[in-house]
Amino acid sequence: MIDGLLANFAMLLVAMLLLWLVSLGLREVSFVDAVWGFAMAGLALASIIAHLRTAKPSDVAIILFLMTFVWGLRLGIYLLRRYMNSGEDKRYRNILPPPDEFRQFAMTSLWKVWLLQAVLIMLVSSPMQVGVLAATSEQSLSIWALPGLALYAIGLIFEWVGDRQLARFKADPQNRGKVMDRGLWRYTRHPNYFGDACVWWGIWLVAMTVDPAAVAWTVAGPIFLTFTLVRWSGAAMTEIGMRDKYGEEFASYVRRTSAFIPMPPKRARKSHQT
Repeated sequence: MIDGLLANFAMLLVAMLLLWLVSLGLREVSFVDAVWGFAMAGLALASIIAHLRTAKPSDVAIILFLMTFVWGLRLGIYLLRRYMNSGEDKRYRNILPPPDEFRQFAMTSLWKVWLLQAVLIMLVSSPMQVGVLAATSEQSLSIWALPGLALYAIGLIFEWVGDRQLARFKADPQNRGKVMDRGLWRYTRHPNYFGDACVWWGIWLVAMTVDPAAVAWTVAGPIFLTFTLVRWSGAAMTEIGMRDKYGEEFASYVRRTSAFIPMPPKRARKSHQT
């Protein structure tokens, strides 16, 4: 299993270094967001190939592979299309030197974007990798995996539907300058991030049925991802820009809508004159 993880990390590092060179030619790194999903799918593929070289096909290994591959491919395609339509993400302008300062831009983007992303991708995807690589020959899917599969399905639906609803909302010129507060976005300000967290907690629960002793430590993956989505580069960073862009309309949306976990919207309080 350790050899498989090291081989996966080596392949990921090579891919990230090549993409870093591409980013130097483009003088921007925003497409790294799409790489996140594609890299997860690639690691899933590498892990299942390694599994099949050493053992007969295991149901749970194949399920873990499919869970990650489907999620990663969908997310990668969605984010790549968004990048191609919208161009450079302003977030990266704030954390990197200007491209004109080529040397500083190159070295800072290498460690602050590409190498850091490689480490975080390995951490977040560790439940899938360890689960697939540790699965024994012809290991069947346990009934204890059902809660994980259910949570994964909920997460995938929230993420896919939330992204689709937001894309349609933004594509309508009549919604320009408005805050998206319809569909799933009526119940949580970040249905896509909520879904993302559910997906990886579901994958971890399924992986735990393979070998709890081997997989338990990988809980750091979904814990870190959830923290990131809620407090770091996900919801927290997104809402800073939303407050600046939409002002009181977004503040009103915040007051009535759950920050992360879907909840019924709060009713606006009526003022009472005395």
